[in-house]
Amino acid sequence: MRTFVGLILIVGTGLAIAFSGTSALDAVAEQSVASPDDASTPFYIPPKKYAPRARVGGELRGTEGKDPEIVALVPDHVALTMKPTPVLNWFLSKPTTYPIIFTLNAVQQVQPIYEKPLPTPKQGGVQSIDLKALGITLEPNVQYRWYVSARRNSDSHSNDIVAGGVIERCEINDCLITIGPITTCDHQSVLINAKNGLWYDAMACVCSLIDARPGEPSLRRLRAQLLKDIGLHGVAEWDLRSIQSALY
Repeated sequence: MRTFVGLILIVGTGLAIAFSGTSALDAVAEQSVASPDDASTPFYIPPKKYAPRARVGGELRGTEGKDPEIVALVPDHVALTMKPTPVLNWFLSKPTTYPIIFTLNAVQQVQPIYEKPLPTPKQGGVQSIDLKALGITLEPNVQYRWYVSARRNSDSHSNDIVAGGVIERCEINDCLITIGPITTCDHQSVLINAKNGLWYDAMACVCSLIDARPGEPSLRRLRAQLLKDIGLHGVAEWDLRSIQSALY
């Protein structure tokens, strides 16, 4: 059982969170939303306990080659969710005919919990994997590693294009959320989740909002800032270019 401590410091309209002791987050919901254009204000505050190097695959490099690039939209550390059946997000640089395989396994286990093909995306961009739709439930306080692979050669996996990350489900008392579960999905709840280290819940929410309103610039900027916070600048720039494309 992990206990994260939160001390809320409110300065003007800004919000800074330092993890040092259990504290109610009643003031969070009342804070004004920072501008996504303010790159100096990180939206995502990661848990400080976890070591880095959990992400598989790196930054988006470019799409000049014939093969697509895949990027897991995750930080380079074990990232958290409060949901037993969360949504995972990844990025495909362009359409492909390669089979796309999703693999999930508990870090302490050798055999995958799940390994099956996903429907091949019809276009490039941000993609989603709904664990609830796949019948997968995460146990609390267990670290799971997940991968998305584009299989270039059916006879050998050594040439797969692979990206992935690590996810852990924390229960309410371990997740800094003392105001109760966040059951809504809106601009504010994205920020509350991100400020409290719940990366997967923040990213899944903003992605679903963009799917519903793909032409809304503020949502694209919000997701781009979250991606910049974890070093995925290439995908963030793709999001920002999408704003310009929608204008013309």
